[in-house]
Amino acid sequence: MTQLPTSIEEQAAPSLFDRTIENLRTAWRDIAAFSREAVGATPRPHLPREDADRLRLQMQACLEGRGGEVSARARAAELGRTYLGLDSTGRRNFLHVLARDFDVDRATVDRAVDVFHQAGDPASRGDAERALRSALEPGRMRLLTQFNGLPEGIKFLVDMRAQLLEWSRGDPLLSALEADLKSLLKNWFDVGFLELRRITWDSPASLLEKLIAYEAVHAIRGWQDLKDRLDSDRRCFAFFHPRMPDEPLIFVEVALVTGMSGNVQTLLDEAAPVQDPQTADTAIFYSISNAQKGLAGISFGNFLIKRVVDSLAAEFPNLKNFATLSPIPGFRRWLDAELDRESGGEGVLTASERNRIAELFADPDNVVPEPCDRLQALLDRPGWHRDDAVLKVLKPILLRLGATYLVDVKSGNRARDPVAHFHLSNGARMERLNWLADTSDNGLRQSAGMMINYRYKLTHIEANHEAYTGDGKISTSSQVRAHLKSTG
Repeated sequence: MTQLPTSIEEQAAPSLFDRTIENLRTAWRDIAAFSREAVGATPRPHLPREDADRLRLQMQACLEGRGGEVSARARAAELGRTYLGLDSTGRRNFLHVLARDFDVDRATVDRAVDVFHQAGDPASRGDAERALRSALEPGRMRLLTQFNGLPEGIKFLVDMRAQLLEWSRGDPLLSALEADLKSLLKNWFDVGFLELRRITWDSPASLLEKLIAYEAVHAIRGWQDLKDRLDSDRRCFAFFHPRMPDEPLIFVEVALVTGMSGNVQTLLDEAAPVQDPQTADTAIFYSISNAQKGLAGISFGNFLIKRVVDSLAAEFPNLKNFATLSPIPGFRRWLDAELDRESGGEGVLTASERNRIAELFADPDNVVPEPCDRLQALLDRPGWHRDDAVLKVLKPILLRLGATYLVDVKSGNRARDPVAHFHLSNGARMERLNWLADTSDNGLRQSAGMMINYRYKLTHIEANHEAYTGDGKISTSSQVRAHLKSTG
């Protein structure tokens, strides 16, 4: 049997990003050959001012559309190849030219508004409305749309927006360009265009490699780990766009088990026996990953879960429960901020809890921190989760604080924790807090090892969704409510 490489880094193949760029350059090379007369000298990688002036003329030629459709595609392909050939500084300069010099022409808008106000009869008013809409569309929108007509063009635009999201912070010009591109992508990635596909070990190796690279919740440790996650008692589903057939947009990993899983290390244990999926009564969604940074803020994860539930219910009639095993990524950040604000130990901890924590520092050889720092000191201590004395004290305290954070801490009318907000918006119920459910470094760092099951009860999804999105009401189980009432 061929030995599988233990990690992506062991392979000699270039990175996914480098291969994407090379694929685009190759795909557009022959198309771009038709526009050589309009290009001039190849710009230098950092796109200095004099090269940017030639780039501006190149963009203008794309907008003018001389020579018919073939020439227009050729010019767009050459413009895209120009962008791909630039370094980071050059690409930023490219985007600034696009944002600054191909914005809405305010003078044209003013004239169109005047004509609109002067239009008297319905026919002329309709013409004036169309002219005003056209004037309000910046030239950069038409340029961006031209890339969509090229092979791999929509992937090019998704990756361009990923870069814009990073560069647009504090830059009004690039923020406006990013907003324009987002509006285009939102229309093109309407859920009605997306295809749900199951990914298996027999899927193309290039696609499996992308799962390893894109997994954002529980890192895939190598090919054997991935193979285990695609075994007969596991499922992986992803949304694809017809213009990006080999690129998952978002994917979910599911374990078919008996009972509600409460520990991710157990769930992902490579030595665990494979269960007959026909005997499973519960589907655990343990990882949902957005694969394309450039589609941030364009939501289709809720549709993914609903489609996967329908698919699993049809394949396995014995499934009675659909639930997640989810991280609580904002808990420690919130807790640390609350403890930092405490004065003399007052705040999120009760007097009883503070006393019990203080007893853990009774050893005279220990340097005793201030009362408000003691819980943080314990959680920052390496190996605290293996100390029975510490666990006995901290378990009820952290479960109460975890429930408080998830249920009571909000931003406006929504849960502050982003994962909680996602699942509550989709109609889930907070079912069970799980103690030491993720003892990886990341799990301890972000949530003191706790995870939560969100349950999707099919008959309650719509009512839960309406209650949360309408009034901010969070559906919780009796177990979660009991943690809220605990005094530690």
